[in-house]
Amino acid sequence: MNEGSSLPQELDACHRLIEQLSAERETLTSRLQSQEAFTAEQSRTVIDLADSRQKLSQEVEELKLTLRKLMERLYGRRSERFIADPDQLSLDFGDDTAAAVEALAEAVLEAEQTLEEVESRRKAKRQKQQRGRDEKFPAHLPRYEKIVDLPDDQKAGKTFLGYDEVETLEFERAKLRVRVTKFAKYVDSQQPKQGVSSPERPMGLVEGNRFDTSVAVEILACRFFYHLPYYRQQDMFASCGWTPSRSTLLNIVTASEFVLRPLAQYYRDLFQEIDLLACDETPVTLIVPPTLPELDPRDPRTPRIIEVLSNAQEKGRPSVPARMWAYRSLELPFNVFDFTVSRHRDGPDEMLSDFTGFLMGDCWSGFQKIELRSNSRIQRAACWTHARRKLDECRENHPRHTTVLLALIRQLYDLEDRAKLWSAEQRLELRQRESVRVLKQIRTYLDGPQLERLLPKSDLAEAIGYMKNNWDALLLYTTDGRLPIDNNETEHLMKQIATGRKNWMHIGSLAAGVRAANLMTIISTAARNDLDVCSYLKDVLDQTLAGSTDWESLRADRWKEQHPEAVRTYRVEERRDAVDRRRARRARRRMLASKQK
Repeated sequence: MNEGSSLPQELDACHRLIEQLSAERETLTSRLQSQEAFTAEQSRTVIDLADSRQKLSQEVEELKLTLRKLMERLYGRRSERFIADPDQLSLDFGDDTAAAVEALAEAVLEAEQTLEEVESRRKAKRQKQQRGRDEKFPAHLPRYEKIVDLPDDQKAGKTFLGYDEVETLEFERAKLRVRVTKFAKYVDSQQPKQGVSSPERPMGLVEGNRFDTSVAVEILACRFFYHLPYYRQQDMFASCGWTPSRSTLLNIVTASEFVLRPLAQYYRDLFQEIDLLACDETPVTLIVPPTLPELDPRDPRTPRIIEVLSNAQEKGRPSVPARMWAYRSLELPFNVFDFTVSRHRDGPDEMLSDFTGFLMGDCWSGFQKIELRSNSRIQRAACWTHARRKLDECRENHPRHTTVLLALIRQLYDLEDRAKLWSAEQRLELRQRESVRVLKQIRTYLDGPQLERLLPKSDLAEAIGYMKNNWDALLLYTTDGRLPIDNNETEHLMKQIATGRKNWMHIGSLAAGVRAANLMTIISTAARNDLDVCSYLKDVLDQTLAGSTDWESLRADRWKEQHPEAVRTYRVEERRDAVDRRRARRARRRMLASKQK
């Protein structure tokens, strides 16, 4: 039977067969499309799973890195000191060999001179100690005598020869006393209606002149120099016989700050007389007030304050992370503190509105925007310690690359150590001759092919990106011999806030933040000039209450010249000894490096 005979011959049957075949075709087509869609969905699912697995793996690595950094911060070493492996081979950056050899020879000669100078000073100190240290207590301390004699029955028939004297230092707890000042009163018996005549009364610190400036000085020093909160000061004064309330201590501090506020403002005004400034900040906890302050059109900070505090109130937050800023002059020996409710740039904007010159700080984006808005009035210099710190955090994961870069950065610091006691002109000449050469080597390595395969979000890639993005600011210190290589000295000021923050925990109000900033300005500046803080505060308060407005003479460095007895010379000696140890250590390292080469 042939194929044609199987087909229907009637027209209706043919139509039915065509409809049947069309239906089967649509069914098969729909099934095929469903299978293709399922296969595509499975492919997308597989791709999504792969992407999710990769993202999860990356998140795990980032969390591990964060955990390792936290553990290192809690239990690891604090020092960023880097000692290169002596077996580490040096890289050839195509330098001028003759210039490098000449620079190395000069460095070795200076290292020998440094060691000789430091050793000579140490030898003189040892000889002075060997000649016999004066064990007597200072002559200005009051003395009293206590006679220890033999009983009368043991002295019979013996001749008295004299006494053996033994000095024993005693500590007597601070004493409080009340000064009763009597102001004479007179009346004219012939003209009694003219009233009573009495001497003019001096200006007191608080109403009624109930507390002398010596009490205020003790409270201020305990609070902002020794970092004792008010409740601990209560115990201290109670041991002397007077138990003040915390509100009384706060009122005395408030009155003192009001008197000292013009001096703090004078230090701020000195920004106009300098062109080298360093800045840093640290968080402090500010309690959110129940009512918001009123908008003050004369204060550019008020809108930001109201915005931050109103947002905190809406979210039910009891506190906000405010900021305490420190500005350190690199020319004149003074520090200025400032308080803001946030890390927004409006605080530095106002403080630096009249400043023209170099601003040393970290690479916070706010500083970069301040530089851009100043129209070149402010030039931002970046800190090499921050760049080195980011590399130091990568040493465990990327030892090969970080070893090279940290060794080169150490060379920069060795050069700075050599020029530490030089003039600004000599230091600039050394930087232009040698530091610039090392910086070119660092940049060559950063741009080299050995770093191209790093993952974009790895810790080393971020550290290198940090350096590249701020390279011009990192190089700026080589254009002026007065600029430091880092911002370490300003960072150390943050310890004054951090130490107090561990004790007083938080700032209770906006007024308290401003008050603390003004008082820290004066006290920190006094400490920077190695002054007896209490003596300085006492004299400044007394002179200001007496009507003096000669802030130039009350400036810490000027006051220091007129009161040498108030200078803590032991602090000067401690710093000099620390500098000698550091210079000697680096000098030996330079000499060792020259022998290895």
